[in-house]
Amino acid sequence: MLLQAADLAFAYPGAARVLDGISLSAARGSIVGLIGPNGSGKTTLIRLLSGTLRPTAGAVVIDGMPLGTLSRRDLARRVAVVPQDTHVTFDFSAIEIVLMGRYAHLGMFALEGPDDFAIARQALAATGTAALESRQFATLSGGEKQRVVIASALAQSSEILLLDEPTTALDIGFQFEIASLLVSLNRSQGTTMVVSTHDLNLAAMLCSELVLMKAGRVVAHGQTRSVLTSENIRRLYGVDADVTFHPRAGHLTVVPLARTD
Repeated sequence: MLLQAADLAFAYPGAARVLDGISLSAARGSIVGLIGPNGSGKTTLIRLLSGTLRPTAGAVVIDGMPLGTLSRRDLARRVAVVPQDTHVTFDFSAIEIVLMGRYAHLGMFALEGPDDFAIARQALAATGTAALESRQFATLSGGEKQRVVIASALAQSSEILLLDEPTTALDIGFQFEIASLLVSLNRSQGTTMVVSTHDLNLAAMLCSELVLMKAGRVVAHGQTRSVLTSENIRRLYGVDADVTFHPRAGHLTVVPLARTD
């Protein structure tokens, strides 16, 4: 396994545990989805997997190496993160945002060279944003911003991509665009991904495996077709839903029907 978490627990200072006994694994080249209701701990888990937070107990390892033994620069070469919210204080252009992904590969006080610009432009092209290179980030639409942020993560040239609600607040067109992009990148570049999402149909489209979470614990972990069931959706959300395979879409689809509580 490329990425593994074993018996993770985490509590913010002065608060009860947010996560307790979380274990999961992501094989090289897989896309693993994290789903669960609000407050289940998905964002906290993404932060633990990225090394932004340190667990109260348990460990995260990459190729058998504990995250705590890696320098920030080495960790950035292995793991890239697309956060749920991206706030840019200064008015950078799209290419400048993407070049920020190259910092892990630069020496101290070094400036980006031709190779870094080439990698950044390849990332923009891969995300369909090459034409936006000179645009100021603040002027982009929500979908364009999200694709540029993903391009920055790609420019980091990391093996693992962690995405926290990558389609949040996007309309259905942009949601489909981002999902299709991630599938394409996974297939063409073999990038291992862990994706946190509230969108069960997105998870069904994207993910080969799912980790179902509730109240800081793992409820189920396995192949999407095995764990994305009506029973598990009722268990997670208190909702009756039809889960069926859609032949034209090529994946399971989820249709909520009614609350059960």
